[in-house]
Amino acid sequence: MRKPFILLLIASSLVFAGQDTRREAVHFSNPAQDARPNSDQVPDATVYAAHLQRIAVLRFKYNTDLLADLVKTVKEQKIQNAVILSGIGSVRNYQVHQVGNREFPPKDVFVKNPTAPADIISMSGFVIGGRVHAHITLANPDKAFGGHLEPDTTVYTFAIVTLGVLEDGLDLSRIDDWNYR
Repeated sequence: MRKPFILLLIASSLVFAGQDTRREAVHFSNPAQDARPNSDQVPDATVYAAHLQRIAVLRFKYNTDLLADLVKTVKEQKIQNAVILSGIGSVRNYQVHQVGNREFPPKDVFVKNPTAPADIISMSGFVIGGRVHAHITLANPDKAFGGHLEPDTTVYTFAIVTLGVLEDGLDLSRIDDWNYR
């Protein structure tokens, strides 16, 4: 009687190990700030005129943490502001997060699978004052999915990320500030 139960327990843990796990996180909230209407002082669209200084093509090898090594390389290359133009390759596992609600404060839904490989279909985003804000699209044989790139996304064959490095002195500090409205 014990042997079938143990085998069932082992088999079920293997099934669950290969599945996506989800968790939710709500950003720090200031109810007065969250409830305020948009300001007339903030334009509906803001244009940040900039010139490309150079193109940087970054290649990441097998078994590296894509986000950690992207952050490390940006720092080593002293890149302050950049546009993530593209990304390709594959990962051995992933963690991303997407927005999970429509009212302030924002709620993030984190999706993680420590055993599922996927192709990197694309990457986009910015380096803002040295901080990486990367979005990634992944695909497996069943679906395409993505969101904000998170730690614990490990490179499989390789990953190539192309950055358009912007001129120094450009102030992008509010470009992804959801309170600047």
